Amino acid sequence: MVCGCTKMPSADPSIFRMTIKNEPPTLDGSLATDSVSFTILTNLMEGLTQYDAELNPIPAIAKRWEYSNEGRTITFYLRDDVFWSDGKSVTASDFEYSWKRLLAPETAAQYAYFLFDIKNAFEYNSGTLENSSQVGVRALASDILEVTLKKPVVYFPSITTFMVTFPLRQDIIEKYGDNWTEPGKIVTNGPYLLEKWEHEYKLILKANPQHYEGKPKINEVQIFVIQEPTTALTLYETGELDYIELPPIAIPHYKNSPEYRNKPQLRGYYYGFNITKPPFDNIQVRKALAHSINRSLIPKILKGGELAASSWIPKGMFGYNEDIGSKFNPQKARSLLANAGYPDGKNFPKVTAVFNTGDVNRLVGEYLQEQWKKHLNIEIKFESQEWKVFLSRLDLDPPQIFRLGWGADFPDPDNFMNLFIKTSGNNRLRWANQHYDQLVARGSTLKNPQDRKKVYDEAQVLLTEIEVPMIPLFVSAQNLLVKPYIRGLKTNAMELLYLKRIRIEKAS
Repeated sequence: MVCGCTKMPSADPSIFRMTIKNEPPTLDGSLATDSVSFTILTNLMEGLTQYDAELNPIPAIAKRWEYSNEGRTITFYLRDDVFWSDGKSVTASDFEYSWKRLLAPETAAQYAYFLFDIKNAFEYNSGTLENSSQVGVRALASDILEVTLKKPVVYFPSITTFMVTFPLRQDIIEKYGDNWTEPGKIVTNGPYLLEKWEHEYKLILKANPQHYEGKPKINEVQIFVIQEPTTALTLYETGELDYIELPPIAIPHYKNSPEYRNKPQLRGYYYGFNITKPPFDNIQVRKALAHSINRSLIPKILKGGELAASSWIPKGMFGYNEDIGSKFNPQKARSLLANAGYPDGKNFPKVTAVFNTGDVNRLVGEYLQEQWKKHLNIEIKFESQEWKVFLSRLDLDPPQIFRLGWGADFPDPDNFMNLFIKTSGNNRLRWANQHYDQLVARGSTLKNPQDRKKVYDEAQVLLTEIEVPMIPLFVSAQNLLVKPYIRGLKTNAMELLYLKRIRIEKAS
């Protein structure tokens, strides 16, 4: 099955064709929460900083930044050659508007907590402070943005690489309302422009000739929404696609292909409990399910270089500790379930676990179902839902147990640990623990690595061993097929695809 074909499928060598698994739920940077939307927004928009190949934040729209006030104030100095797609200059006021819109209570942004290190940001978001002018972000001039923090935060420039901090045009949003992200209305500042969006089918991006780094080498990007991985693989093999994510079943056949790329990710995969719903309001039940899973077999099932994990901070990131977590112990699991009132699984209530449609999720779900039956004698039903429906359900009423993943928004353990603090808009567990929140807040301020790791170890133990509102299962890996004529496409641990950095070389 190894295909070494180098057929150029298009008459135009400047067209790049790729897929995404699902329709982007939104292209509004303040409201997007998922990796699909982020893939598109990363190429339509740019923020103050971007990542280099080693995932260090480097200048983008901000040409430089300075610290003052013992690290509590960061002043960003913007380039003067960055323009919106309608020709207007990108200004510091566009950032101030965007960040305050993210924090505004009426926006109801799940990522608002990302900016809670800013002075008065939490107070404004929670409604205890009504005057947004008191929030610690302001445009001092068209090219100067001042950010005042409540405390020094070592990773703050990395936060400004992420989509929720990208600038926005107030006039466009006010003019078009909820429809402002549609082609013909949306105004962007990135290397590509949104030419067409045929919902549930295809997006077309066109190179931005006004981009401050120069017009990208690839003139057009065609992005197809293909949920079925085997369909994408067929299109790749027949020369209709240039880049795909490889389905698990096909990985063994392509491992020796020069077109195959594998990269471990800073992405954790977990099952979460809605701890307000029985029987998972009982800690012993949650612990029983966690201890009854032999995670070591999951990478053998998926075959893509995944790493089994019982702790939450992923391997490759500071704070990783493989010794933490609820380890596989069937005897302990059965004892915990019996203590919870369900000896040998008797009288265990009906439970439905929900995951979003996908081969990996189906394989993992089938394995968990088998493990819980084998070691606990309990029947758990699994249900698959389309991505947008699944996200909506998680927002409105999370099911008893559900699958989710978390990929790094910036390469620091705080990004993984603050996911489950009480004020996180992405915490669907209905779980809150004051001591956990205090530990995470303290960890973000510590400069000594040993002190910081000790704090994160304690927080991880609380999350994965003592309270167990979620079960970490493995750290993901990216498995791709990339045509040999695609140059400059560099894989990284955050799955960032910077289209502006790639080019196509014609076959000789």
